[in-house]
Amino acid sequence: MEPDKQLINVIMDLILKNLSIYFHLCVPYIRISMRQITDQKEWLVIVNPNAGNGKGKKDWGKISALLKKEDLSFSVEFTERKGNAIDITRESISAGFRKIITVGGDGALNEVLNGVFTVNSCPTNDITLSLIPVGTGNDWGRMFGIPLDYEKAVRIIRDYKTLVHDVGLVSFYNGAEKHERYFINVAGLGFESVVVRKTNIQKDRGLGGKLIYFYNLLTSLLSYRNTKAEIIIDGEITHADVFSINVGNGRYCGGGMRQTPMALPDDGLLDVTIINGMGKFEIIRNLKILYDGTILQHPKIDGYRCKNIKVISDSIIYTEADGESLGHTPVEFSIIPSGINIVYGTNIIR
Repeated sequence: MEPDKQLINVIMDLILKNLSIYFHLCVPYIRISMRQITDQKEWLVIVNPNAGNGKGKKDWGKISALLKKEDLSFSVEFTERKGNAIDITRESISAGFRKIITVGGDGALNEVLNGVFTVNSCPTNDITLSLIPVGTGNDWGRMFGIPLDYEKAVRIIRDYKTLVHDVGLVSFYNGAEKHERYFINVAGLGFESVVVRKTNIQKDRGLGGKLIYFYNLLTSLLSYRNTKAEIIIDGEITHADVFSINVGNGRYCGGGMRQTPMALPDDGLLDVTIINGMGKFEIIRNLKILYDGTILQHPKIDGYRCKNIKVISDSIIYTEADGESLGHTPVEFSIIPSGINIVYGTNIIR
């Protein structure tokens, strides 16, 4: 029996030594993980270095200094490719982060939103999103009084006024494959998605800005053709010769256009604007109404509020969401009420 006891003692010593090595190596990482899980005052900052034609990278030093000046505790991650913010957001939420600042534009914010809604670590409305606008459009922030001035934008985060924001969901096709994408601001079909597609290609080549978008808008008009579609709005069927359809939680898109001018971010409804049967020259004559908020007064433009809208067409109609090119019809839009918390600025448009 004595040899057995000696053997047991030797084995126990080896186990204890290995456990000691294990804890020596692993405890620092465990502490980091526990800190992330328990310290929910800390912000995760996700920076798109390419936003605003490289301003995200160039201006990060200035933005970082302002965050520190306001005593905001944060960790930072830089995106390295398209779609990377989705992965970073998922991993960070799983690690315990509950507050996220996006340094970038509407596209980066959309990726962060999709990261939130495709991870199961916590309810989505436990997460709070904020924005420091650096992109070329910044349409979502415009509705909430979030300024382009970095110092003022950081103060808004410091003041931490929050709203529970609805979230849109669009299902669409790429070829025969069905996909889904969440959106926080405005999604579109038809003409605007063609313009967005061209603009995004040019962004990837280092070109961007409002002038590029407006140039693409005018040149796309020359070749664009309306498409006949069946539209089902909360179960009611209508038909249209579609120039464009916009579906919004927010009011601004395309660098300041107001195609869903009465949308509210927290009413549990989607605002829908359908431009029906207008030709290219009629559109050119009425460009002003796309920007001044009077679009719904035109007799060929219809507005709706709904929880669900489906669009079916013989010829495909391309779609986009928050300025990100997606796929094509058939598409379906739905609303997720009170989906996420956001930090708003000097005003909320009501």
